[in-house]
Amino acid sequence: MKKILMGNEAIVQGALEAGVKFVSAYPGTPSSEIGDKFSQIAKDNGVYFEFSTNEKVALEAAIGSSFSGLKTLVSMKNFGLNVASDALLPFVYAGSLGPTLIVVADDPSCHSSGQSEENTRPFGDLAHIPILEPSDAKECKDFTKLGFEISEKFSIPVILRITTRVAHQRMPVDVQELRTGNQEPGEFRKNKNKFVTMPPRVLEMKKELLEKLKEIESFADKNPANTVEKGKGKIGIVVSGVSYLYLKEALENFSINSIPILKLGFFNPLPIKKIKTFAKSLNKILVVEELEGFVEEKIKGLNLKAEIHGKDLFSAIGELNTEKVSFGISKLLGLKIANRKIKNPISVPARFPRLCQGCPYWLVFATLKRMAPEGTIFGGDIGCYMLAGYSPHEIQDYLFCMGSSIGIGHGIKKAGQNKQKVIALIGDSTFFHAGIPALINSVYNKSNLLVVVLDNRITAMTGHQPNAGMQKTGMGDRAEDIKIEDIAKACGVKNVKVIDPISVSDTEITIKDFLEKQETSVIITRRMCAYLARKLNK
Repeated sequence: MKKILMGNEAIVQGALEAGVKFVSAYPGTPSSEIGDKFSQIAKDNGVYFEFSTNEKVALEAAIGSSFSGLKTLVSMKNFGLNVASDALLPFVYAGSLGPTLIVVADDPSCHSSGQSEENTRPFGDLAHIPILEPSDAKECKDFTKLGFEISEKFSIPVILRITTRVAHQRMPVDVQELRTGNQEPGEFRKNKNKFVTMPPRVLEMKKELLEKLKEIESFADKNPANTVEKGKGKIGIVVSGVSYLYLKEALENFSINSIPILKLGFFNPLPIKKIKTFAKSLNKILVVEELEGFVEEKIKGLNLKAEIHGKDLFSAIGELNTEKVSFGISKLLGLKIANRKIKNPISVPARFPRLCQGCPYWLVFATLKRMAPEGTIFGGDIGCYMLAGYSPHEIQDYLFCMGSSIGIGHGIKKAGQNKQKVIALIGDSTFFHAGIPALINSVYNKSNLLVVVLDNRITAMTGHQPNAGMQKTGMGDRAEDIKIEDIAKACGVKNVKVIDPISVSDTEITIKDFLEKQETSVIITRRMCAYLARKLNK
């Protein structure tokens, strides 16, 4: 049976076919649909699912599940892996018990990622962890199952690295009928030799891990995730991920149907023996990969006779596409690219993204801008309110990562001996994710930072997933009412006030009052996201 599936949906399908029993996630585009889909179907398929408070906690929950013997999946976007890396590295040393797949979604060209074009691939070497890299939705499903197979065979967690184009493309995918059933309980059985990463045992763990990776390299050499397409001539191409699709289109445009291609689906460890065999009769090799040239550099390190090309023809910035790959091929093969003239080109005016009509943030930003003294520094954070940096608001003076509006704001306050006015903007989900430690730090180290928590009752930017302040879990069950104002008070904040931004006069008075406080202060602007309110008819 075939279904047309998005790449992220195919990962869910592959996990269910593999028998996954525990799934945790923190939503982040382009990975969000994985968690969204599991939240809808988990109960019917005997799976436990949760939206965790951040990616480190999501991975730690997954580690607990794996150590209890359950087949486990955790998903996040690329920046989330930074947050989770504190738990990732010792997990790889200890090794998985229940097979574990970590899905990480990268975003070349920053379609939804304002911070950077971070590439997950270096985590392969940093953490000594296997990485699979599908090129389309079919491979998303197949490689998900392969990842669980590798994890089970070698007792090691595996990363499935996808990109925006892979996550969001659709295609017909063969699917199996799923058996529904109740959640099977796991059991943690004490084993300090495996689960406690302390010297001197941890050094033995590293030795075992490196030996394990040599075995996995041999497995990769024989695995069909790395395939050779035979062809004629002395020039060959090595390609990975979605770049394979661009390559095939480019070759078709040039009417080239016989050129040696090595397609790498198993990125780390690389199949060294297969690469050497592939390169044996070639004079030149073109490596086609997005962002930094990690495959290219590793192949150059093999000291092959063939001349290696890659980032001399492709930029390390932005996504590849068929045109860019065609240009690289034309340079290498000495071909001409036909000029394609567009008749009557349409001129589309440039537009910045804007907040939704009716969004409560319109009121918050306008009032803050009006009430804050000239020279006030505004700290941005990750969420819909990132748009405060664009016209017509233009009040965002720094923006880095989740929770950093408070952390960086504190540093600015202390550097200026609390003389400059700083307002840190942070959303409800982001506050739970990474804002609490930074708030504690600000209180403990005596800043007089003003924190404005924009509570729109949802994790809006990534697709309206629930968070810890909504009294609802990722599976729709009722949860404890965790109030941001209570947390702020527990962190030692004495000046805490909840306001409804629709009351402009109350907002003005509160901002004016709180800007004069000599201690860290928190204003919570609470009004439901307009889109969510319309959906719920509130």
